[in-house]
Amino acid sequence: MSLSCPALPIRTSLDALVDAIAEQGIGIFPDFFAPSLIDALRDDVHALPQHRLSQAGIGRELAHHTNSRIRTDKTCWINGHSRPQQDYLALMAEIQQQMNRQLFMGLQDYECHYARYQAGDFYKKHLDAFRGRSNRRLTTVAYLNPEWQAQDGGELLVYDPQGRHPILQVLPQAGTLVCFLSERFPHEVLPARRTRLSIAGWFRVDGPLG
Repeated sequence: MSLSCPALPIRTSLDALVDAIAEQGIGIFPDFFAPSLIDALRDDVHALPQHRLSQAGIGRELAHHTNSRIRTDKTCWINGHSRPQQDYLALMAEIQQQMNRQLFMGLQDYECHYARYQAGDFYKKHLDAFRGRSNRRLTTVAYLNPEWQAQDGGELLVYDPQGRHPILQVLPQAGTLVCFLSERFPHEVLPARRTRLSIAGWFRVDGPLG
């Protein structure tokens, strides 16, 4: 079965995204974003002071810690302080509205961060949410990397819900959106061979964390 769609007008893309989540729990959408937005977001990352990109951690709140055996990327939370960030968050708000309207998901909040993987960086297999008791319900990943080739590595590898077998391998090509149910699909980021930029985000069923 195919889990991707071609470049489409935004309304059609949103409808296709809703259908993919309803039917399969996951969707991959090349060219989902306008090239101008992707370029602006990439420039926004490059403009960040180095101290704003910190070593990514695992776990939440008091359990949060870093572990270089599990992940080695650096991240910066997106807060809407630049125009590209505002435009991106506005699009995510539209996705949230459509998911709630059509699938009654009860999504209340969205959080996201830039992620920068340098050569050799990775993120081992994990779930974005603990099944049955997490506030993260829907994961999004947007890619900012132009002219990315298979030899550059850094693919997103998605596993079946039991975490036994890979079912999808996604090249982190600029403009691609991946969206899936956070509790259902274990996944990992394979080691990158050059700098790799993305935005990882999660729709939540509670309000923002303090």
